[in-house]
Amino acid sequence: MLAPVGRKPYVPVELTRGPFTIEQAASAGIHRWHLRGASWKRIGRATYVWAGRPDGPMQRLHAALWRLPPGSAFSGLTAAWLHGIDPAPCDPIEATIPKQARVSGRAGIAVRRRALGPKDIVRVRGMPATSIVHTLVDLSAGLSLTESLVVLDAALHLRRVKLTDLSSWATLNAGRPGAARLRRAIEFAEPAAESPMETRLRMLLLLAGLPRPKAQISIHDSSGRFVGRPDLYYEGHRLGIEYDGGLHRESLAEDNRRQNRLLNAGVRLLRFTAGDVFNNPESIVQQVRAMLAKPTIAGKSTVQGPRNSASAGKRTE
Repeated sequence: MLAPVGRKPYVPVELTRGPFTIEQAASAGIHRWHLRGASWKRIGRATYVWAGRPDGPMQRLHAALWRLPPGSAFSGLTAAWLHGIDPAPCDPIEATIPKQARVSGRAGIAVRRRALGPKDIVRVRGMPATSIVHTLVDLSAGLSLTESLVVLDAALHLRRVKLTDLSSWATLNAGRPGAARLRRAIEFAEPAAESPMETRLRMLLLLAGLPRPKAQISIHDSSGRFVGRPDLYYEGHRLGIEYDGGLHRESLAEDNRRQNRLLNAGVRLLRFTAGDVFNNPESIVQQVRAMLAKPTIAGKSTVQGPRNSASAGKRTE
């Protein structure tokens, strides 16, 4: 029988809080045929959610959790996102399931089988996830060196983990998969890095064989006044290198003033964009190499190490 015109659909409050099963819906007075209406969305096998609930990563992870066997944990980039780092968490969702689980696969979920000990699983935002150390080990093994450094640098900068913790794990687990690649990543890690593109720019230079620049070094002029803090800095060559992202366009006037102060203090500057990093990396390497080969220009400036506060970022892009 059709519902009278104007009558609002019955939506139990307990079903608006997150994903639910057909059995839970029945307990709340909603039968299977009700779930075909516009008030509900099917998000998995026998799993639904209220259509008025905002869509987003957490909703998708809640739905995925229903479909995973006990003892599973989100891992990889999904776990990194749960730990507060910002990769894409659901493309696809990544999860680790127990070796003995009788699961062949789940649509939309990249599943790996591995034994996880009690210390390997933590609860983050109410979800089971691999620990931050375990997550970084997995990413070091599965991603390119540069992309694993993007996540590692962010975890260090946000103080989600310490380099000593990672080094200890690599030493104690020298024969385990991922240990050697984690040790290599640790060699390139930079806790002062403030954005993924800054990490990619730094790694582009290092993998091309150029010297390692300092990161986020505060520079003062000869009078001791602060003049700027380039993303990367070759102190002996007085060469600053910066990544210009979207926020740069919004603060162009102040960035120009800061650039003028650095130039007046005798610091040379090169600026690059995402297009340069992704589409023309050879040009970046050539320009930096050429600048390093030139004699430094006149002027006096002093440098100060990067600030340790996780909130000291100049850009977050």
